[in-house]
Amino acid sequence: MTIKLRTVTRAGLRDIWNAFMVKGAVFSKNGIPFCPNTTSQIPESLITYDEAVQIYNQELRRKNKYFHSQSFVCFFIDDYKFDNPSGIWFRWKLAQKILEHFEGIITPDFSTYQDFPLPLKLFATYKMRTFGYWWGSLGHKVINNVRGDMLSLDFCFDGIPQNGTVCIGTVASGLRQKINRDLFSLWLEKMIEVLKPQLILVYGSCKYECFEKARRKGIKIISYPSKTSLAFQKKREAKDEQN
Repeated sequence: MTIKLRTVTRAGLRDIWNAFMVKGAVFSKNGIPFCPNTTSQIPESLITYDEAVQIYNQELRRKNKYFHSQSFVCFFIDDYKFDNPSGIWFRWKLAQKILEHFEGIITPDFSTYQDFPLPLKLFATYKMRTFGYWWGSLGHKVINNVRGDMLSLDFCFDGIPQNGTVCIGTVASGLRQKINRDLFSLWLEKMIEVLKPQLILVYGSCKYECFEKARRKGIKIISYPSKTSLAFQKKREAKDEQN
């Protein structure tokens, strides 16, 4: 028996789930939309969303409303800085005004902490791909962020194309602790097995054996300094100048 689903419409009905973002999308068995990378361009630099907001506001104060930055915007920051009632999911029109001034985006990094219940991890993964699919459908440059753990292997790679470019954030991942490093290494190996990336962009340090193993497999690794490491670097340079 075939069941035909009917879209419910009525006056006053509001789309609070952002269903419009996945119009025309293809979905995985877990309901995750397929998010194609819409560029093969290697980002000149990565900045975080809060940095992008700051730049946007500065340029508006200068009445430079047509400014363009060559940076790609990533979301490797605390969730509350972009996932809140005024954030990119609920106030997507504001996010659109901000992000369209930048060269491209790394899809949002909605958290999937190990102690999160699986439904929360699944919804975070859904939002990552959904926002990226929508942004790409508007003609903008998108590179997939991939995030997950050993408990979310059934869906954390859904919606990401194989044999392409992916981005990973290592900031605040606790990789200095051996147990976290070992778990991350296992997950990274699985990601490489499933997605077969040709290029991995890393926001943060890539000075770990797991990335060296990836290089030995012929995978190109490019790392970008985090906002925190750049701040420390500036402090060191200032001290050196004083001495």
